Amino acid sequence: MASESSLSPRFFVLEKGVLSSHYDVGLEKAEPVNRADAPRCPQCGDIIGLLTWLPPYRVKLELYGEELGDFIDGVGYELLVSERFVEAFRAEGLTGLEGFHPVDVVRVRRMTKKKREPLTVPSYFVVWPCFGRAAVDLVLNRVRVSSPPTCTECRATGIDATHGFVLEPGTWAGEDIFRPRGMQGKVVVSERFKHFVERHRLTNMRLTPTEEFVRDPSNLGPAPLPTT
Repeated sequence: MASESSLSPRFFVLEKGVLSSHYDVGLEKAEPVNRADAPRCPQCGDIIGLLTWLPPYRVKLELYGEELGDFIDGVGYELLVSERFVEAFRAEGLTGLEGFHPVDVVRVRRMTKKKREPLTVPSYFVVWPCFGRAAVDLVLNRVRVSSPPTCTECRATGIDATHGFVLEPGTWAGEDIFRPRGMQGKVVVSERFKHFVERHRLTNMRLTPTEEFVRDPSNLGPAPLPTT
């Protein structure tokens, strides 16, 4: 799809590193697992997320790679980040994350049989990307949906395939990491966040420009471009 103007802000989808990578790790929440109600749209009342994880924050990790990284994708809408990530994030004044609660890593199991050096387990914190004001562009996205969104606030809909998306100009409120309206299941970050990750060499983070982000498990292809 055509990229935005070079003068427009650039955004990236944040995901964990690829499978079989140096930092490949699986996560399981350890009992007791307490949950609160899922978030709802303030306008239409529809559910726009998963059940919220409540304390105690306890996890079991399964390490398939060589070492534990600075970022672990949670089971749900939460993320785990290392102490050095938290310190750098706060020091540089980045915005968009909520929580910052310490996590108790009750077990780390190595899933490979090769003999390894002693493992260093970072201190982790659980965070939640905020629900931002930025909204996906309903016209320019190459996104196939099961039905058009009916709520102008959350813009929630079933997404069948994504072949790139852009954010509607003027809707972004400046957060560095957030979940956009119309695509709350994805974590989107600013260009400043991208430079922050690169500068501090934070590990196990994959950043894809939103206009290049593709998820099409059923091979449906991109939605047709709008006609003029």
